[in-house]
Amino acid sequence: MNTEDIYITLLRMCLALLAGGVIGLERSFNGRPAGFRTHSLVCMSSSILMLLTVFQWDLLAKAPIETIRVDPTRMAQGIMTGIGFLGAGVIMKERYTIRGLTTAASIWMTASIGILIGMGFYIPAFAATVLSLGTLSIFRLLERRLPTLQSGMLSIRVLRKSELAEDDLITVIESHQFKATNSSYYLKDEGRYILYEMIIHTRKTENFRKLAETLSQMETVLEFSVAPRSN
Repeated sequence: MNTEDIYITLLRMCLALLAGGVIGLERSFNGRPAGFRTHSLVCMSSSILMLLTVFQWDLLAKAPIETIRVDPTRMAQGIMTGIGFLGAGVIMKERYTIRGLTTAASIWMTASIGILIGMGFYIPAFAATVLSLGTLSIFRLLERRLPTLQSGMLSIRVLRKSELAEDDLITVIESHQFKATNSSYYLKDEGRYILYEMIIHTRKTENFRKLAETLSQMETVLEFSVAPRSN
């Protein structure tokens, strides 16, 4: 490689590090498991691997011509396959809640930006970086304002001989602007207790707190769990 190619290589690596770091800062600011360093390394590593493909003619100048296969798309496919495993590692399931999907998507996007920079497509890479930041920050504000449907898992344990019938329980749930679906029923401790489980839906997140406060004041309810689902 000549001096100009070396400068180009270093420039693209630095730009990839910067682009990944900018996206990673947004993730770190919001307390996500994969943040500044992870996104920086992912973007730069993707760029380096694509640089290997771009400059393979210079790196393998003395190799027989028939041994060189120029196909940058194969390297890109290999990168995205590896990123899939890294993205899966940040997705966590906590009871009925799944977290990390957006972070996994941002890692995937960061790898794509690194590929663009490695190939020298600076304008598309810059546009992708700006759009990614806009999606992660501005869209977050829009999501909070939109009346989206919120789902959660409700679990309630009562005595089998309790006066709390299912119809009464549904009435309490609906009075807090919830809709209950997929109900399940279990007998526990040799039939002494009944366990109700159902999926509940509402348009307001604060309804989960209000429902929990109401259930905690009901003497017929021995135990309960209100677990909102989120990404």
